[in-house]
Amino acid sequence: MRTKKISINGIPALIWGNESDQVYIHVHGKMSRKEYAEGFAQIAEEKGFQTLSFDLPEHGERTGGKERCDVWNGVHDCLSVAAFADKNWKQVSLMACSIGAYFSLQAFAERRFERCLFTSPIVDMEWLVRKMMDMAGADERKLEKEQEIPTAIDPLRWDYYRYILAHLITRWDSPTAILYGGKDSLQPLHSIQSFSNRFGAELTVSPESEHFFMSEADLEITSRWLSENIR
Repeated sequence: MRTKKISINGIPALIWGNESDQVYIHVHGKMSRKEYAEGFAQIAEEKGFQTLSFDLPEHGERTGGKERCDVWNGVHDCLSVAAFADKNWKQVSLMACSIGAYFSLQAFAERRFERCLFTSPIVDMEWLVRKMMDMAGADERKLEKEQEIPTAIDPLRWDYYRYILAHLITRWDSPTAILYGGKDSLQPLHSIQSFSNRFGAELTVSPESEHFFMSEADLEITSRWLSENIR
C-alpha cells in the first residue's frame, strides 16, 4: 500500500494509505516499531482513513538512541505526533497497543479523539510495577534505596514508580473500544473491566488470547475486531 516516510521533530514516522481528511495515530507497544502498523493501516484505508505510525524511543529506527522508552519520552512523542496530525487532518482518531496505550492515556487525558481503539492496554501500571517488584524480590523501600533494579521485562525505576503513583488515570473522554486477551499476564481482567466501566469503553475479551495476540487465531480475531471498530 501507499506509504510516505517522514520525520516529526526528529521522530521517524510513516503515513499510510491514500489521501484522506481522516487519520488514526498508531502508537505501538514494546518490541514493535512503526512498520508493524501495516495490518491496521490496510483495514483503516478500506474504511477511508489514513494511518500515522511512529517509532517510540528504543524501537525501530530509534534503537540504540539516547532516549529511553519511558513515560516522559512516550508522552512527549505522542503529543508531538498529535500536534502534527491536528495540522494535517480534519479528523484525528487513536489506535494504541500495550505500553503505547499507557503513554496515550497520560498524554491525551484532556483531549477527545473522534474514536479510540486499544489492544492489550496497560491501564493499571501500578499493578504491573508491583508485580515486577514481587518477581524481582523487591519492595518500595529497596527500590527507593537502589533507585533502579534490573528485571527480565524492564528496569524498575524509583522516579518512574513515583510518577505512576502521582498520575493515576482519572479522566478519559474519548469514545473507546478495547480488545483484551483473557490470558493476559501483564494486566488483570478486573483492571480492564474497571477502566471500561469508569469511562464507558466497549470491552471485547478474547478468552484464549495472551497479551501479544501473536497466534494465527489471534491475528484473525484482531482483524475482525478492527474491521468492526474502525469507524
